[in-house]
Amino acid sequence: MKHLLLTFVMLIMLSSCGGEDSSTSRGGTNTDTTMPPITNGNWYHPLVSVTWQWQLSGTINPSYEVEIYDIDLFDSSEDTIQTLQATGKKVICYLSAGSYEEWRSDANLFSEQDLGNPLDGWAGERWLDIRSNTVHSIMIQRLDLAQQKGCDGVEPDNMDAYINDSGFNLTAMDQLAFNRLIANEAHLRDLSVGLKNDLDQIENLVDYYDFAVNEQCFEYAECETLVPFIDNGKPVLNAEYQQAYIDDANARNALCDESLDLQFSTLILPLALDDDFRLSCL
Repeated sequence: MKHLLLTFVMLIMLSSCGGEDSSTSRGGTNTDTTMPPITNGNWYHPLVSVTWQWQLSGTINPSYEVEIYDIDLFDSSEDTIQTLQATGKKVICYLSAGSYEEWRSDANLFSEQDLGNPLDGWAGERWLDIRSNTVHSIMIQRLDLAQQKGCDGVEPDNMDAYINDSGFNLTAMDQLAFNRLIANEAHLRDLSVGLKNDLDQIENLVDYYDFAVNEQCFEYAECETLVPFIDNGKPVLNAEYQQAYIDDANARNALCDESLDLQFSTLILPLALDDDFRLSCL
């Protein structure tokens, strides 16, 4: 009951300022960035330099001796999650919080007005209006599903619609309010939560999130932006896909040396995240 009451309060805070359609807020008027982080709970707190495996497609390979498995929320059964946990692993469940995916079992719950432009390079995905109460409700249901399946934490993806061509007039404050809402709702369910994307708002989000999940920060020279997580005793789980890191041992060693200096947990993986191969800097 505790998390249901607080969920209601937070949704009221997010929607109380506007005078528009009660089912969705428009124009960035219904934002609340003042909600404090949830700090009391019994969720998993991964340590800096934790080991991990990231596989979002194909049959899960459970054989890696790592602490964290990051796997798909919808595609992974409770049996898969429990099998991993039985060997001492923590399971982080991936979900897209900022995009509509047409193949998901709850896709019919979204309103057409909440669906924006397609995500470049990702067929069947569209940006969501993160100000929408309908979107908030669906994402909270997904967090409920993660809790019901027994996930130890969640990785919400596509948390940076405001800097993309989303089709909506989203502001930085809209994004900050949404990202804080998702983190707090995860913690109310005793789920650890990782920040994906939204590097520009890390200073304003690091207190809300337990770890960061990043892609290609070395390739794009963005890794220093993630250091506040390390400074706060929280790990950065990074994946690189560049072919040079796969083919060239010298390039890979240089990457791993830099990653170790930053205390990041870096993997070199296939873009499909299908366990076709895995190279680890740890």
